[in-house]
Amino acid sequence: GFAIKKIASETTLSVLKDLTASVTLVVRWIINLAPIGIMGVVFTSVSTNGIGIFKTYGSLILILVVTMFFMAFVVVPAIVGVMLRRDPYPLVLKCFKSSAVTAFFTRSSAANIPVNMTLCKKLGLDSEFYSVSIPLGATINMSGAAITITVMTLATVHTLGIPVTMSSALAVCFLATLGACGTSGVAGGSLLLIPLACTPFGISSEVAMQVVAVGFIIGVVQDSLETALNSSTDAIFTATAEYRAWQKQGKPLPKEFFREHGTEEH
Repeated sequence: GFAIKKIASETTLSVLKDLTASVTLVVRWIINLAPIGIMGVVFTSVSTNGIGIFKTYGSLILILVVTMFFMAFVVVPAIVGVMLRRDPYPLVLKCFKSSAVTAFFTRSSAANIPVNMTLCKKLGLDSEFYSVSIPLGATINMSGAAITITVMTLATVHTLGIPVTMSSALAVCFLATLGACGTSGVAGGSLLLIPLACTPFGISSEVAMQVVAVGFIIGVVQDSLETALNSSTDAIFTATAEYRAWQKQGKPLPKEFFREHGTEEH
């Protein structure tokens, strides 16, 4: 964004702003008309592709769910385990239970900030630390959004028969991770970035916007899981960072999450 502002002409910036405003307006229309707007998209999809389209939607939802669960219960615990050199699951499961459930239903990382603040207090963390990291995480920690952008983009590429190399797939993952930061608070923010992720593969904006429409159709599941992952990991990584600092200071970790025999340094 900084580079574009520096080198782009006023005309280019104006076009980009107009495009962003147009997409945002469409998103608002769909949301404001829900469930009528969403049902209209569903009706169009079914009338064009037949009832079998729901099988495709189901497969896409399954991929998203499996990927997000893998991130939640494999990747995140692995990060915590490496940092603390302890069994990460008691802490991870506690945070998911206390934070992910409410985030799943509110579908808002910002609305879940008070829940995470209370959780961090129960974990015995420093309020001067988590009072900054939790609101900051609600804005920039978009692990779930990055998964949505990547999975839906690569699914589109696969459907269109476009060849994908490992390097290009990793590039999409990297760009999606960077692009997802800051989408919090924007309705359908992760979906709005799908057209951008589709651009390197030569996918037209018309096709990309059809993918965005599909995203709204499956949004009840996708957005809920996405927010649950985004918000709960705010608390998990906040606790991990501070507990790591405790270890360096020789301060014992909470026995509730780290058993007595596991608090010995290796």
